[in-house]
Amino acid sequence: MRLTIARLALLAAAGLALASCQSSPKTTPVPSGKSASLLAMEQVAIAAHKCWIASKDPAFKTYQMANELNSYSGTPRFLLVPAKHYGGKPLLVVQAQGNSSRVDVFGPLMNEPLGARIGSDVARWQAGNPSCTAAA
Repeated sequence: MRLTIARLALLAAAGLALASCQSSPKTTPVPSGKSASLLAMEQVAIAAHKCWIASKDPAFKTYQMANELNSYSGTPRFLLVPAKHYGGKPLLVVQAQGNSSRVDVFGPLMNEPLGARIGSDVARWQAGNPSCTAAA
């Protein structure tokens, strides 16, 4: 019986020694999967589509959106192009870059009377207000 107790004690000591050699689990932060630029552009693109295109706003009826949010270059964006020439030169580019939530807007439409409205709409949407019109 003494031999059995000695074997059990030895076995328990070996188990403890083996368990102490194992590495402890490492905790790593879980990535959100979306950069700040993509999150910002998703918010702006959804509002732009809803307010400009899907609502059939007369000011935007001659344009259509070309969505390029799934950019592997770190520059998610969308374009406004002529409705009858989808592959045409973009008239408006709305984009964000890298890990910044700053949205840039540029293109020939920004030099037109519609440019002021585009700028204020994008600024409102980027700030988190998804409404189609500015508050009175």
